[in-house]
Formats: sequence, structure tokens, C-alpha cells
Amino acid sequence: MNSWQLLPAIRELYSRRPEYFHHEAWELQHVLFSLGYTYALADEAEISAALEVARGDYPQWRSAA
Repeated sequence: MNSWQLLPAIRELYSRRPEYFHHEAWELQHVLFSLGYTYALADEAEISAALEVARGDYPQWRSAA
């Protein structure tokens, strides 16, 4: 599973469970699998790449720079 396949899953996770927004990729690896968003544990690097894009979708949640 690559980052573009993970992106919709992460967006849905953030919209349904916003408390996961600040979790790291290694934490979300298990969350995505446990909640049924993926059928196997996804690669942490792929999750990190998808997180960068997904977090950019929610400007109100980004930290002020």
C-alpha cells in the first residue's frame, strides 16, 4: 500500500476521529490496521508521506508558524 492509497484512509480517520491528528506515523500504523482502514500493517514511511499531505488539508489544525 503506497501513500496515495493511504491518503483517503487517513483523511477519513481524521474526519471521524480528530483526536488522532497529532499522533505520529508509528502510532497510526497500528490504529489504521486495528480500525480496519488497512488489511496489513502499512509501511511507516508511506504513512508519513500521506500524513504530510493530509495535515495540509486542515489549515485550522496546523500550528501557527
